[in-house]
Amino acid sequence: MSRIPLIAGNWKMFKTVDETVKYVKELRGLVKDIQGVEIVLAPPFTALHPAAEAARNSNVAVAAQDMFWEREGAFTGEISAHMIREAGAEFVIIGHSERRTLFGETNTTVNRKVLAAFAAGLVPIACIGETLDQRERGETFDVLDRQVQQGLDGVSAERIGQLVIAYEPVWAIGTGRTATSDQAQEAHAHIRSRLRQWFGPEAAEACHVIYGGSVKPDNIRDLIVQPDVDGALVGGASLDIRGFAEIVTKSRASAA
Repeated sequence: MSRIPLIAGNWKMFKTVDETVKYVKELRGLVKDIQGVEIVLAPPFTALHPAAEAARNSNVAVAAQDMFWEREGAFTGEISAHMIREAGAEFVIIGHSERRTLFGETNTTVNRKVLAAFAAGLVPIACIGETLDQRERGETFDVLDRQVQQGLDGVSAERIGQLVIAYEPVWAIGTGRTATSDQAQEAHAHIRSRLRQWFGPEAAEACHVIYGGSVKPDNIRDLIVQPDVDGALVGGASLDIRGFAEIVTKSRASAA
């Protein structure tokens, strides 16, 4: 099965509403003729709806950076999947390493959020990955197995085929260090083998497994040509519109 590359820009806590709208309007012009690649932007919650409006009738989709698993209730500061969907988002990032390390996200909460996202009609971008200590101890595959098995517990094979998994070696996020293309491919191939084992071959072939961790215009080509690397979750480099557009363009050209 041929999976269309997916490039998602995670802005984290950057960009105001005005900056977001200006960026999206300019980006949609830069990428309007690019086919064969899915383009997703994840602005802060405050800019979700303006971003979705600015991207309307374009080939740019919008994602939220997090969500809560309950539909509504006394959860001060939280935002539900249905609220995110109503704001115009189609995707939601779940379990990013910064959410895990800074805000106590666990495989259990990731699982609750993934199930709630699907129930609301959102496509989860579920993040997994090992720390440097875990890699140096030879635990990478064990960590990934636990994150996939526990984080996706109860998800149907059909849903797995719609899911996006972002493999993010924690030691490569915001550090300037990037997993080599061989390291990325090794991890992605392992993830897909587990999906095949636990959810079946069709689900494993349909599921997008994308790479995150200091992705830049100068390393995207080496990553995207790997057989099990289906795109990228781009952090800091997505804040620069020209750089992000270049990543999108190179992904399309490399995959063609």
